[in-house]
Amino acid sequence: MSRKPAWLLLPGLVFILLGFAIPSVAMLIAPPGVSTGDVFARLGQMLTDPYSLGIIGRTLGLGLITTATCLVLGFPIAYLLARSTSRFAGMWLALAIFPLLLSNVVRTFGWIVLLGSQGAIGQLITGLGFASEAPQLLYTELAVVLGMTQLFLPLAIISCYSAVAQVDPGLDDAARGLGASRTRTLWTVVLPLSAPGLVVATTLVFAGAATAYTTPYLLGGSSQRMLATELYNYSNVTVDWASASATALIMTLLVFLVSGLSSLLSRGKSVQS
Repeated sequence: MSRKPAWLLLPGLVFILLGFAIPSVAMLIAPPGVSTGDVFARLGQMLTDPYSLGIIGRTLGLGLITTATCLVLGFPIAYLLARSTSRFAGMWLALAIFPLLLSNVVRTFGWIVLLGSQGAIGQLITGLGFASEAPQLLYTELAVVLGMTQLFLPLAIISCYSAVAQVDPGLDDAARGLGASRTRTLWTVVLPLSAPGLVVATTLVFAGAATAYTTPYLLGGSSQRMLATELYNYSNVTVDWASASATALIMTLLVFLVSGLSSLLSRGKSVQS
């Protein structure tokens, strides 16, 4: 067997190691001018401080809600696109992932226009008589979830699409031929075989949602602080490197935790099926 493919991976691995892995570990464990002990001491303080625990809980909660929403919305879209025989299927897929080409700031400001007190949604609510004045939608957890869902839904769609497209459509026909409904076929055949794509989608969406800064800052304001906004304050405002490293370490652990749990759940679903 030729060893050329393995050698071709070497330049990329070296670049990742020198440009990402080593700097990341150094920043997490021993940032400039701060010892590793200071970082872990600050980490212990954050894990026992109610204010910090509230921020961690909000980050985890909103990240999970965003991830679940993206999966619930994205998987059916990916399934329909993967099973479509229309000549326009490629165009619909391109439209589904087109938002990835736009700046996060542009998409977030679009939500500010919609959710503001004089925005279209507020005017619609008052115009239909549901409220005498426009409700406060901006700077709420709902606004953050809406913004991040729009932000990461294309990632969920493309991840699920690539997984569903590899599942033989003949298996769907075979399951329905044996008496299974479309819903049962989707749940017991397509979903387990698409588990790797779901794990990838879960990891990408949660990692993006848990570490997003622009959208929570613009749509959540100071009342909906998350770990990413705290990390920015520690590293650029107060210049507290110990707190910044501890915050980054918590964010990293949350991503690995959710990714690992989603992988275990997908394996369990595959075994049961």
